[in-house]
Amino acid sequence: MANTTLFDPFTQSFTLLMRDGTPFNVTIPELDDFILYSVQISITYAAQLGASLIFLIVLLLLTKPDKRKSPIFILNSVALILNFLRTLLHCLYFTGPFSETYAYFSVDYSRVSGSDYASQVAITVLTWLLLVCVEVSLLLQVQVVCVTLREGLKRLIFAFSAMIAGLALAFRLALCVENSKYILSLEPEVSLQWLASASNITTSISICWFCAVFVIKLGFALDQRRKLKVGTFRPMQIIFIMGCQTLVIPAIFSIIEYWVPLPSIDSHVLTLVTIFLPLSSLWASASVDNRKRSLEQPMVHGKLLSSKSTATTGPLVGEKFLDGPLSPSATATPKTSNSSLPSPAKIHDQHTDVDLEAQENE
Repeated sequence: MANTTLFDPFTQSFTLLMRDGTPFNVTIPELDDFILYSVQISITYAAQLGASLIFLIVLLLLTKPDKRKSPIFILNSVALILNFLRTLLHCLYFTGPFSETYAYFSVDYSRVSGSDYASQVAITVLTWLLLVCVEVSLLLQVQVVCVTLREGLKRLIFAFSAMIAGLALAFRLALCVENSKYILSLEPEVSLQWLASASNITTSISICWFCAVFVIKLGFALDQRRKLKVGTFRPMQIIFIMGCQTLVIPAIFSIIEYWVPLPSIDSHVLTLVTIFLPLSSLWASASVDNRKRSLEQPMVHGKLLSSKSTATTGPLVGEKFLDGPLSPSATATPKTSNSSLPSPAKIHDQHTDVDLEAQENE
């Protein structure tokens, strides 16, 4: 009876045999950990796969034909395609021969085909190519944002940004090469733990640096707009918000991976940046179109109403601008008819918006 009470059936083990007949034991907790890890990481990559595919479709459908030749659109589309392929191959890994129970516990991958090895090497290459697209896209956006700075300061920021991006790409490329060697030989020539950690750290620093420059520069621009009392939600503000998200959320995921025991949580960093970059562009483009329509609509109403006002004794000031930017109270008297003329400050602000939006959409 005493022996029965000390027995824990949840920790018992079972015996498996190697190819040469050598026995080895596997405990039930080890089997549970293997199954739980496979399920969790499959869910992680499947969610990223679905998100990449959805945003790729949205990007292709909502982007205007004349904007599809821009470098930003090409980079964002290629990044989404690469991320889709990368996560797809990860899902195939955890449903393929590499993740079979016997192969995992016995480290016997003799039944793994050459195409399975090639797909795992392709994962490391696709991850590096994805980082290249992200870094180049951020470089282009920082160049656009800093276009109004002094030439010396602009070159300094761009050179430092390129150096940080190159450092992140160099560590990722080294990890790609060493990880590919390990996949093919299953014998690491160097320790991959510090190299993987250094690659994640440099990637996080790179993303935070780019977005910090992006957010600070646009923050000053928004402060100037606030002083000019421009209260509308413009593309500059949209890009500022998306820049904050790109800075904060991936950085959080890259930091908490050292404390939160979730499998491959660092893989969310590149996926989030890949998704947020085209999302901010689409949002800003939609806001530009809405503002253009809102500016054209009062002019159309004004022309239609003025053509019908020939029978009246005077100009229909209040009705002409009924749908425009001026309120009825502001146009109730003839003295306020000149208030429709923009002030010099507003003229300068409008030209600034046009220049920045044109640069952002190039």
